[in-house]
Amino acid sequence: MEILNPLFPDRKPLLDFQNPFQLLIATVLAAQCTDAAVNSVTPKLFENFPDPASLADAPLAELETIVHPLGFFHAKAHNIRALSKQLASNFSGEVPETMEELLTLPGVGRKTASVILSVCFGKNAIIVDTHFARVTNRLGLTASERPEVIEEHIAAIAPEDEWNAVSLVLNRFGRSFCRAKKPVCVQGESGCPVRDLCRFDPDVKTRPRKK
Repeated sequence: MEILNPLFPDRKPLLDFQNPFQLLIATVLAAQCTDAAVNSVTPKLFENFPDPASLADAPLAELETIVHPLGFFHAKAHNIRALSKQLASNFSGEVPETMEELLTLPGVGRKTASVILSVCFGKNAIIVDTHFARVTNRLGLTASERPEVIEEHIAAIAPEDEWNAVSLVLNRFGRSFCRAKKPVCVQGESGCPVRDLCRFDPDVKTRPRKK
């Protein structure tokens, strides 16, 4: 963190949003697609359905048409409508502020819940997305691919008041330097700032299969 922290001063989410509800929906939609793609469809989505009550009553076919470019549009349309119904009926239309309550919402896992807790409510949370998981494994901070285990490992070595910063900095590092298929150490681009601390071998193209 001493090395990487100064390189990524911008900690704002890459998803566009104006309130916790919009970020919650956008984060659910961002599963297995890019933030840029989500940002291209959410303006129309929130223009037509600006709050949980309106999205809860939205025609499913219309939602599927709007989110179709994001992939898995059947499941995503179902989830955002179902979670909106629960927000309207169980939480008076407000996004809950605890992990336990957020996890009761359809389509919301620990990663999405951690994003909301960290960004919207200023709570300490470790956000384990694909970039974070990849970087922490390559750096040898964990040897697990299971998000809940990675979260436990990082929580054990990082001060709680730094969890938000660690999450966002390693995410940005994974996007810009430690990319999945073409990390800078493989491409011969400008040097990786933590190469000396890293266990990743760029000459090993694939991992051995687990028995």
